[in-house]
Amino acid sequence: MLFVESLQVNIKAAMKLDEGSHSLLTTLTETILDAVINKSLVKSIQDIVDDDGSVKDTASPELRRHRERVQLLESRLYQLMDKLMRNADNEASLSEVCIVNGRCCIRTTGDKSLTFDGLLLSSGSDAGSMMEPIAAVPLNDELQESRALVAKAELDVLSKLSDKILLELDSIQSFLQETIKLDKVTARAKYSIAYDGTFPDLYLPNFENETVTSATGGSAKETSSAHPTKKAWKLYMPNAYHPLLLQKYQENLDRAKRDVASAAAEIRRRRIYGQDIAEDQLPSDLDSMKLRVSQLEKDQPVPVDFMIAEETTVLVITGPNTGGKTISLKTVGLASLMAKIGLYILASEPVKIPWFNAVYADIGDEQSLTQSLSTFSGHLKQIGAIRAESTSESLVLLDEVGAGTNPLEGAALGMSLLESFAEVGSFLTLATTHHGELKTLKYSNNSFENACVEFDEENLKPTFKILWGIPGRSNAINIAERLGLPSDIVESSRRLLGTAGAEINALIMDMERFKQDYQQDLQKAQHLLMQSKELHNNLELAQRNIVDHTSAQRKRKARVISEYAVMARSIIRKKFQQLQESAIAERVKEEEKAVDAKSESVKDPMPTSTTAMGKAQKTDTNLATAADDEEDGIPEVGDSVYVPKLKNQATVVKIDSSKNEVQVQAGMMKLKLKLQDVKVQKRKVSR
Repeated sequence: MLFVESLQVNIKAAMKLDEGSHSLLTTLTETILDAVINKSLVKSIQDIVDDDGSVKDTASPELRRHRERVQLLESRLYQLMDKLMRNADNEASLSEVCIVNGRCCIRTTGDKSLTFDGLLLSSGSDAGSMMEPIAAVPLNDELQESRALVAKAELDVLSKLSDKILLELDSIQSFLQETIKLDKVTARAKYSIAYDGTFPDLYLPNFENETVTSATGGSAKETSSAHPTKKAWKLYMPNAYHPLLLQKYQENLDRAKRDVASAAAEIRRRRIYGQDIAEDQLPSDLDSMKLRVSQLEKDQPVPVDFMIAEETTVLVITGPNTGGKTISLKTVGLASLMAKIGLYILASEPVKIPWFNAVYADIGDEQSLTQSLSTFSGHLKQIGAIRAESTSESLVLLDEVGAGTNPLEGAALGMSLLESFAEVGSFLTLATTHHGELKTLKYSNNSFENACVEFDEENLKPTFKILWGIPGRSNAINIAERLGLPSDIVESSRRLLGTAGAEINALIMDMERFKQDYQQDLQKAQHLLMQSKELHNNLELAQRNIVDHTSAQRKRKARVISEYAVMARSIIRKKFQQLQESAIAERVKEEEKAVDAKSESVKDPMPTSTTAMGKAQKTDTNLATAADDEEDGIPEVGDSVYVPKLKNQATVVKIDSSKNEVQVQAGMMKLKLKLQDVKVQKRKVSR
């Protein structure tokens, strides 16, 4: 119940962090979230039982009292034993305290007798004598009684607690079942994450409308569009691994890496403490360990590709022994079962696999001495049971079909069995064989497909890869030669094989070579396609960069031109103001010169000639007229004013009384002047 309570807290916290996870967690945790925890029962358990499962001293007063009594008696017994052994003072004998059946005794070794009386429990030359001192007998008896009382007190406490738990037994069992379910889900998730599995696209076989809701939330037709090819697949598993092979490889690699780390740490420790490791074997062992790690990393398990077309019902896999045919069958079978129980598939994305109602397999030797079954009889019995139970939604795996008897009869029987499975026997059948006749079924029945495990002819080793669309060769003679069979036997077997078999093998070799060339060309084309896509993407990126750069340069130039235009306007305005100021200064100088000239003419009492007097009189008349025309006061917009600094008349355009300024226009120029710098002309009044 404590575990269920902690689960409730963790689940609620997870839902708060991710609100979208509520719908995913509901199916697994609704029982736990709705569970009502009996707080009083939980407290009773915590008060009585310790974390290690023992009963606490505070469980009951009687238990505490009896345990304290036991501790006191044990202390008194040990003190007594220590005193007796010290009083013995016998150098020729050795003694020690021992517990025999819960009673405290002394074991002695030596020939001399002891100085205390006791009960001899056992004696021997090797083990010594076991004696219970007379003085310790009462204490041992009392200790035994106290221990019995402690056991009885513990039993009473646990009995009362069991009665309380019994009342909640149904809810506790329900909690346990739900917890087990969650534990299973967690184990599946951890396994799938640890081995980097792929979420499979599951679909129901033989569904009428062919719009099966898949595990990814869409229909089978919709999800098939996610596959790298447009072909409709019945089963699609690229780079699929056998789980046990991958697990064993990963464990060996991890163990080798741990050994390297431990050896390196030991060498560092010895160097820190100044120990000499020059003549030690550890550095060379470390080098060999690193070499093993490097070799393991290179020798990874070889994955197999399974791409079975929708129209294929029976797949016939051929090839040499030790080539990986049986492992391929087991990989498909285990992947189907893993998908059904909620595990990810150990393959590359995407994975499409049917939801088989059952997986039937005839793999291995079924001979039995007790049932008088030979290898062939055992296979036939197993295949007969599979044929009777399999349906059009089943997966059937047959290893070495038709083997164990006469090759001609076995081949004929194998062909009939596979044709039977192709018609009404199963949704998908995978069979391995060495019979060449079974390889020809593809060319007479569209429900059949051939595949073979690849064999390296140069190194005479299997590559554990599957080649699709072509039959394979057994390569028994070549393998026998590689395993060291005498050359005369190998050559004789080749002669006995005959010309026909050699021609067929040569034809298959050509097909394999063409298939390999096709695969290499396909990989090269895919590589070039990826490069072209990458170059196309780079070109698009460069084009976008050019457009962005051009736009940025255009904006920058426009900004620079705008800044220069502002600077130019500022310079022109400044120059214009300077010209205005210089023009005004020139006019002021000319006016001052004219005033000085007038002053000099006024100071001269005797004009030198009649002409000079006439000019003076005329000037006085003009000044008088101008003075008569001037009028004090504030001008109005449209009035004509006289600007002494310009020695010219101007028209009032704007008046700012708050600043005591007036804006006038004289010809093409507009000026701002103070009111005192302009003279208002007398307005002509019409008579």
